Amino acid sequence: MVIFTRKKEDLILTRIGKLCFVSFISAIAFSFVTTIFAVYLDSFFNNAVIVGLVSTFFTVIAMVSYFLFIPLIERFDKEKIYVLSLLVFAITYALFAINTSIMGLVIIGIFLFVAGAFRVTSFGIIIKNKSPRRKLSRNEGLVYTFANTSWIIGPLIAGIVAAKYGIRSMFVISAIIILIVIFIFSSSGIKDHKIKKRVDKSVYKNFVDFFKNKDRVMAYVLRGGVSFWWILIYLYAPLYIIRQGLGIEWVGYFLFAVPIPLILLEYKFSKIAEKTGFKKMFKIGYLITFIFCLLCFFVSNIFAIFAFVILASIGMAMLEPTTEAYFFDICKGKQDLRFYGPFNTALDSGKLLGKILPALVLLVLPFNYTFLLFGIIMFFLFLLSFRLRDVIERK
Repeated sequence: MVIFTRKKEDLILTRIGKLCFVSFISAIAFSFVTTIFAVYLDSFFNNAVIVGLVSTFFTVIAMVSYFLFIPLIERFDKEKIYVLSLLVFAITYALFAINTSIMGLVIIGIFLFVAGAFRVTSFGIIIKNKSPRRKLSRNEGLVYTFANTSWIIGPLIAGIVAAKYGIRSMFVISAIIILIVIFIFSSSGIKDHKIKKRVDKSVYKNFVDFFKNKDRVMAYVLRGGVSFWWILIYLYAPLYIIRQGLGIEWVGYFLFAVPIPLILLEYKFSKIAEKTGFKKMFKIGYLITFIFCLLCFFVSNIFAIFAFVILASIGMAMLEPTTEAYFFDICKGKQDLRFYGPFNTALDSGKLLGKILPALVLLVLPFNYTFLLFGIIMFFLFLLSFRLRDVIERK
């Protein structure tokens, strides 16, 4: 067991605290854009199915990026990659605000989603490298808690401001916030020079080697289930709310309420997971989400659906930080530099299925059948959790 001096523990807490603050501020910008992005796309296409398919295209771009850019993640300092990715975010947000063409939308979106792959990978590795392994799950939970606090504040503000000043105003505000985040992070003194001198350049070999390992595959699927669920919340639910005759401010109210259970419970569940293991947390989390999702299928009152979806977030509070911590815990040596990017394609695989499957359902069935679809997937992941190899960080 590693024994930390008080001074070293204080240093770790300071670094994690700075990362929490960066996560909090940046997530405000991301939540602004996510709140209005589906409505922004719909303003071009006026068709929920096409919106889902266009979002699917962007997701595929992100997935390919995770594998293509493994050598860059391995070779360069992570803090430089993170700052550069944020700069691209600021530029693309500003361009979205003034764009009026579908072709421009597609081109800007490609740059945004490629930058997203770099941002997620570099920031995740920085958190991992600044955390002692025995406290990784706890620190992941802490960072996610701060980020999700923004996902309470952000949608509420975005809904109100967009209703008054238009959805394009949110892109401008978000771009300014991202520039502020770049300044904050650059001034924090956080560095990450952990690199590999011999990089893994073969996309095919990286793909095959990642999926050879059963534990990584299980972590991948369970991680994908989390992002699959959030597509219902942040893509299809806003469209449903608008089509029910409610104003865009109701999108903000709804997205304001959904993360509340995450804020209250994620850190607590992360501490429990490090002592009792991840397997139990995954099983209970997916079971809770399945039950409330199924209830949404059987009701028609939109406010009852709001309530059930918010309660389903209790399950997500058990899953969101723990799936990432579980992956890092099963990695050996510098495998995280090679495989964390591919692991994050689980986010986009989940998003891909979360976008295209409901789009296909909506071609022939009413919207409430999307809740049945999501419920079936959550139940499958609940059953899959029983086959997971358990890991306990603090025995």
